[in-house]
Amino acid sequence: VQLQASGGGLVQAGGSLTLSCAASGRTFSAYDTAWYRQAPGKEREFVGIINWSSGTTEYATSVKGRFTISRDNAKSTVYLHLNSPKPEDTAVYYCAATSGMWRGDQYYIQNVDYWGQGTQVTVSS
Repeated sequence: VQLQASGGGLVQAGGSLTLSCAASGRTFSAYDTAWYRQAPGKEREFVGIINWSSGTTEYATSVKGRFTISRDNAKSTVYLHLNSPKPEDTAVYYCAATSGMWRGDQYYIQNVDYWGQGTQVTVSS
């Protein structure tokens, strides 16, 4: 499985930005696709995740209501829509293929199997 993240850049607080994660490989749809981020001096943290087949999503509390994840199965691409970002959302954003279990709309991650390269998002105040 290969993951290619793109779309990062500079955005004003309160604006919007969309990141893309293009997936390839025979079995990529067998995994769920997650977004993580890592700010300078901080640990990498979970942002959200989507199931390829059902479209079910789950988000971290810090971004719930502001960020949304969608997917285009025909393009094998997952998107992270950053709506009304804040300066504290500044980070390198990564997409990842994960293994886990869905129970309703809650996801229990077991493993991050593949990482894409990061894309820098800078939110100016």
